[in-house]
Parts: sequence; C-alpha cells; structure tokens
Amino acid sequence: MLTGKQLREARVLLGLPRSKLAERLHIPSLTVKIAEASDGECPVTLARAQQIQDYLKRQGIEFLPVGSEPAVRLTGTFAPA
Repeated sequence: MLTGKQLREARVLLGLPRSKLAERLHIPSLTVKIAEASDGECPVTLARAQQIQDYLKRQGIEFLPVGSEPAVRLTGTFAPA
C-alpha cells in the first residue's frame, strides 16, 4: 500500500517537483497531486499506485512500514534519473 505521505516524502527526497514526477511516469500532474492529497492510502487505482511505487523504488526509495517516521528513505543505490 502506497500512502500519500510516502509519495510526498519520496518525491522530496528525489528533488522532483510534481510535474517532473508525472512526466517521468507519463501520467497527468493532477494524478500525482491527488495521490499526495492524503496521509493515508493514495486515492488512485491499485495499478497506478503500483506504477508510482515501482518507479520510486527504481530511483532508490525504500518504503518503510506505515506509521514509521520517516515513511521512506533513500537507499545506497540512488542514482538520479
């Protein structure tokens, strides 16, 4: 499960504005905005949430258990895309 909080934190860690993340995912910026709108589960389809999470993992984001602080962190394999 991808949360809006995790998405926001991951995007910030990668230094990506919403528009750039959306461009790289080939999705509308509004979709990223909607996905980030809640601290809980992203209000997007499961397929879209998985697409986003998979991309972020490839960029070096590690997702931590829900409720942990922070919700994500960069792994040692980070390489800017």
